[in-house]
Amino acid sequence: LGSEGREGKPVGTLFVVGDAEGVRPLTRQLILNPFQGYPESQRNILDPNLTETVKELATIDGAFVIRGDGVIESAGTYLKAAGQTEFELPQGLGARHQAAAAITHLTRAIGVTVSESTGTVTVFRGGLMVAELEKPRAAVRLQQEKEKRDETN
Repeated sequence: LGSEGREGKPVGTLFVVGDAEGVRPLTRQLILNPFQGYPESQRNILDPNLTETVKELATIDGAFVIRGDGVIESAGTYLKAAGQTEFELPQGLGARHQAAAAITHLTRAIGVTVSESTGTVTVFRGGLMVAELEKPRAAVRLQQEKEKRDETN
């Protein structure tokens, strides 16, 4: 998502991975859960058949909640923990990153954010930013050039 987006357009999202039992009480659905009712065998985040579905669902508000074994529990999920504690985050990081810091502070989950504006992937654990993977600069420049061309056409 960070490098490709959805159909060439940038997408930002939040994946909450692990400790689904601890995370669940701190959530509510913003939309009907698109993964409800499907067998676990069809909900694994590593299944290549789900790639486009995940990209599409990443365009809506809310987080993905994923069990430690990779099974997607929900998408379009609001994290109630987001407003409970405020975290000192680097400038430019917004609500998605704040929510990731909060949910990982309150649970044993790991939060993985994808920035819509930069494509940067940030990993949170225990309320702290523990890793950051930036989109290669050449890819950013190519994306910006493509967007300019699309605007003029």
